[in-house]
Amino acid sequence: MDSIEEKRVYGDRTGATRAYVASSLGVVRVSVSGETVGEFGLETRCDAVDVAATDATVAVATAEDVRLLEPSADDPDPVETGFGPATAVGADGSELLAAGPDGRVARREDGEWTTLASGFEPTVRAIDGDLLATDRGVYRVHDGRLDHAGLDDVADVSAPGVPLAATADGLYKLGNGWMAALEGSFDVAAADPRSEPGRLRRAHAVSETGVLEYGADAAEWRELAAPGGIVDVGYGDATYAVTADGTFLAATDDGWRSQVLGIDGVAGLAVHTA
Repeated sequence: MDSIEEKRVYGDRTGATRAYVASSLGVVRVSVSGETVGEFGLETRCDAVDVAATDATVAVATAEDVRLLEPSADDPDPVETGFGPATAVGADGSELLAAGPDGRVARREDGEWTTLASGFEPTVRAIDGDLLATDRGVYRVHDGRLDHAGLDDVADVSAPGVPLAATADGLYKLGNGWMAALEGSFDVAAADPRSEPGRLRRAHAVSETGVLEYGADAAEWRELAAPGGIVDVGYGDATYAVTADGTFLAATDDGWRSQVLGIDGVAGLAVHTA
């Protein structure tokens, strides 16, 4: 099988969606079109701990800085942003939010970082939209500060449509307060960013025992047959996922197409569709 370095010589197909996988080796870019997985290759070498996509850029959290990749470039050099060491990064519309190991949380707009909190004590585990998942619950960016928005110990959070929070006690959805949506212990919560406010277009919740999918047409959660070890889910024309050992997945009508990427230590997935 070709190595990931050999795969790097291939170009992207015009019009294909690009998925970015953060790993301990670096960021791998995967070209996808619907449920078809195309070329892939190492975009930049680093120890990437998180990744997020806005309309214009892809942000990568590393122990040195939050770095930006230009999706439209054939062979882009990462751009340093000056945030410093980062443990999590997320997209809030066209803006970015990032958290550092020193408790700094900041928003990037117009090319500049604005600090929202210094010495923030909760450990930030994930960021999506204006929501932060922490070991002390969900926090929300409000009026330039971070406000506690409920729950106690959250592994992951999803902002589009109906906010979701993955916890060891269950999957919660935000309505009139946080309400239990699923029983069990969950590590990942994800929803299609094209979901309209108050409605989920597509959503997924991942636990140690499996994956559940929510479809707006059925308006209910159902179990999916899926490989174990899924660490993140993303959305384009199809649903995509990635496992901790570096297998990229594209959902089909009767299962999943898979592509081994030749990496491990996978930390996240971001899909750029602009």
